[in-house]
Amino acid sequence: MDKRKNIELLSPAKDLATGMAAINHGADAVYIGTPKYGARAAAGNSLIDVAKLINYAHKYWAKVYITLNTILYDNELDEACSIAKSVYDAGADALIIQDMAFMEMDLPPIPLFASTQTHNYALDKILFFEKVGFQRIILARELSLNQLKEIRANTNIELECFIYGALCVSFSGQCYLSEAMQKRSANRGECAQPCRLPYTLINNNGKVIERNKYLLSLKDLNLSEYIDDLINAGITSFKIEGRLKDINYVKNVTAFFRKKIDEIIEKDGVINRSSSGRTYVAFNPALAKTFNRGFTDHFLNHRSKEILSPLTPKSIGAYLGKVERVGKGYFVLQSKESVINGDGICFFNNMDELQGTNINKVEGKKIYPADIEGIETGAIIYRNYDHIFIKELQTEKTKRLISIEILFKEIENGFLIKAKDKDEVEVEIQKKYEKKYALKQNAEETIRKQLTKLGNTLFVCDDVKIEWSKPYFLPVAVLNELRRELISKLERERQKLLPKSYYRIARNNVPYPEKHLSYLANVSNKKAQAFYKRHGIETIEPAFEKQGNIRNAVIMTMKHCLRYQYDLCPGRNVINVEPLYLTDAKNRYRLEFDCKMCLMKLVLE
Repeated sequence: MDKRKNIELLSPAKDLATGMAAINHGADAVYIGTPKYGARAAAGNSLIDVAKLINYAHKYWAKVYITLNTILYDNELDEACSIAKSVYDAGADALIIQDMAFMEMDLPPIPLFASTQTHNYALDKILFFEKVGFQRIILARELSLNQLKEIRANTNIELECFIYGALCVSFSGQCYLSEAMQKRSANRGECAQPCRLPYTLINNNGKVIERNKYLLSLKDLNLSEYIDDLINAGITSFKIEGRLKDINYVKNVTAFFRKKIDEIIEKDGVINRSSSGRTYVAFNPALAKTFNRGFTDHFLNHRSKEILSPLTPKSIGAYLGKVERVGKGYFVLQSKESVINGDGICFFNNMDELQGTNINKVEGKKIYPADIEGIETGAIIYRNYDHIFIKELQTEKTKRLISIEILFKEIENGFLIKAKDKDEVEVEIQKKYEKKYALKQNAEETIRKQLTKLGNTLFVCDDVKIEWSKPYFLPVAVLNELRRELISKLERERQKLLPKSYYRIARNNVPYPEKHLSYLANVSNKKAQAFYKRHGIETIEPAFEKQGNIRNAVIMTMKHCLRYQYDLCPGRNVINVEPLYLTDAKNRYRLEFDCKMCLMKLVLE
């Protein structure tokens, strides 16, 4: 294991409130969008709110990364550059980008991260990005643990990987299904999520293999059991997906992984978290209790059919139990969990359709839902709204505090008070004061009590040391004034010593590993063209969004494979009339298979 690295837990921020909640619940860094160009059009934020989040995060030496990771058109380049400069001035710690136009701009010295939309899957491409000056690679979610180890063994760049949240079925940045169907480009932040719609799988004779199922909708990623393995593989930043998720999701998931990573850090003894403070969580985090479609480890260790969620693209929540019997307006559940009024439940009916209802009343073992229809003996019940848990999440009792030690010391003409925090930041103040012998026995107790009243500050006092020749009396008002002045000085000193990342790209002519770029490179402006030509590219196709004829184009490339899913792989003695197709109400999509690379492609006919 690399003993020099800090471990970063990176959380999403839909808005200012969610970003602050992520920090409070243990994130070492957050990523957030600005008003435009953030790959999630529905999660834009004002520059004022972004600046507020940066200021708040920096109190804990946590970082804020700005998502400017859409592809850009020529008329947008100046505005995108202006936003980059504005967030740099506000103190942002990095830009997450997809469009190589940024590499040709006159940017301030801010680190650049290669977004997962740049399809960071192949080692030669990752090496190229390292050589041209990126500080971090956000890795493709489809990579296996062995591939991650190989990348780490051959690079020095920071590596970030997703550990939790929704999965795009396609390679990121390589999906054009939304653009093809609805003129809503995923690479422009406007994905309509057509992969979450039902499709029918047929063969060349029109025979239906699977009808009206969610054949491209994956379960959610959950690598919570593999954090140790990922650390050993060389990952330093662990990313939670979810800039469109609500604040309860962010609180719960961040707190869960904070606890998980802290346990590893404590046990390991040689790695550190990359920001300050300890989070005191006021609830027991549980991943299944907020939005999820069921869980998969994706392709981290092996290929599995359990990757798919064919019956629903919706959140199913946490497993509750099986229906034991059904009565008039109620049902009885075989479950170790209790159910209360206000809970939301869901289940699959006998047509394999997801149904949901609320709980109106519970009497002993009898559970009375708002709608009993479809609930039958043997049905499996999930709780997709946990009323008590959500109430716990909505309280503001969770705190993030930085531990300090305080020294109260007698000096020649008065007293000295000193504070030192866990980051070795140290301040002191001296006060001239007439020394008066304490007549009461509790002088030391009073000093300890008043100096540790840190209230709504960032700090919690672990220890107060008192060094004096004999007990002295100081009025409570004087002690309070000393404490406030000391803490204010400590906050200012922490701000001065805040670790900052400055990096200016030094342009070079390192050759790109290819000579010709198709529309899959997502080149949509002149500056991006200039970047690739400088690095040896001879021909460049315009981005898919600028293509005229999109028929017979590959609009999705994925490791998820329906041949494998339905045991239709060649050599299995299966009667298989190919090509295979996916159909919906309007279109037919041909499936192409690259068995050597174990990939499936979707072609719009």
